[in-house]
Amino acid sequence: MASDMNIDYVMRSVEERDIRFVRLWFTDVLGNLKSFSIASEDLEEAFDEGIGFDGSAVEGFVSAEESDMLAFPDPTTFQILPHSSSLKGTARIFCDIRTPSREPFEGDPRSCLERVFRAADEKGYVLNVGPKIEYFYFRDRGPIPVPLDDGGYFDLTSSDSGTDLRHQTILELERMSVPVAYSYHSNAPSQNAIELRYAEALSCADNIMTARLAIRDVALRNDMFVSFMPKPMTDVSGSGMFLYQSLFDHEGNNLFWAPKDHHPAHLSDLAQHYVAGLLKYAPEYTLITNPTVNSYKRLVRNGEVPIYATWGRKDRTALVRVPTHKPGKHQSTRVELRQADPSANPYLAFAITLAAGIRGIEEGLHLPEEVSTVSMTDAEAKALDIERLPRSLGRAIERFENSSFVREALGDHICDYLLDVKRREWHDYRSTVTDWERERYYVGV
Repeated sequence: MASDMNIDYVMRSVEERDIRFVRLWFTDVLGNLKSFSIASEDLEEAFDEGIGFDGSAVEGFVSAEESDMLAFPDPTTFQILPHSSSLKGTARIFCDIRTPSREPFEGDPRSCLERVFRAADEKGYVLNVGPKIEYFYFRDRGPIPVPLDDGGYFDLTSSDSGTDLRHQTILELERMSVPVAYSYHSNAPSQNAIELRYAEALSCADNIMTARLAIRDVALRNDMFVSFMPKPMTDVSGSGMFLYQSLFDHEGNNLFWAPKDHHPAHLSDLAQHYVAGLLKYAPEYTLITNPTVNSYKRLVRNGEVPIYATWGRKDRTALVRVPTHKPGKHQSTRVELRQADPSANPYLAFAITLAAGIRGIEEGLHLPEEVSTVSMTDAEAKALDIERLPRSLGRAIERFENSSFVREALGDHICDYLLDVKRREWHDYRSTVTDWERERYYVGV
């Protein structure tokens, strides 16, 4: 009934707002946004029967021999696109991809997250996520990044030329019902950050995809270029996608909170098991949260990003940080996963980290003691039985490949595709001669 009501609302909105085109959105396995448009008069049929398209044209979906796929619009995601003023009424709607027999397609990242989310929901858990996304503004797409400013954290000076771009982006997102908590200039020159408000996992992943597009569109209209590359410049901080997570029950109660006399970080037993799951399985799911060669140029010892599977409250080198909530704000109890970067597919990142946390609850994993890793050596970490995160894409591939946990959580189709494409990426990277090598070795000794 709720779905029928949502469809009725969409159809009325299309008629009343004179919407002529509806863009159907979905992502490939790597998280690239895909889209095709239909006329508004075909939308009702799309809700009932889906819209057929060539799945073999989408990287990581299906072969040419089994190319027929169906896109079923999710009516709860309907939004009019404010940046399409050049057209007479355009809207967008996220889709779930299904097979011709209407079964969820196992290679659809959104369906994968929905499956993991529903499994947790059946156990009484609702995952809420609040993401903070970092990115860079540059002057153009040239091979050498040219920053717009030399600002730092929270700068509000004439050097912060990204302020107007961020404000325009927030206004555009708000018109699309994507709420923004705040934005600011981040640590590196021309680096910016935007934090979206909490939402249930599936809605939050949709919001991230919408935010990425809005950030790019606003920059393009201002003759600027945006990069979500984790580490676009050598001597400055990289960009992360920090994920604030918490589990609620169906009555809206935060299941992570406990009194301080129960745990010094106000974590309930369930929250401790959840965090322990994030820590235990992090080396196995790092390929999802940090999926590119460049991702591992960010995950180096610099006092700001995690390199070990630890947790802490004030230590920002911890993989999982527990922010201090305001007095009396028990509902705000949450944990911050700090390893992910903006090149990650948010649907898969949410699916695998939720699955890891739930696995920690099911296994009753013990949360280890809080330790600081700011100056910790590998030898000290080994002595404390603290595992190091993968140092490279190659090592992340190995841990991913040998994990029965990730295959169970994501399914064979997604795992097999990622292993194939990432092995090729790692091979290409290792066989490419770089400027760094030529500068040091070309002339010889």
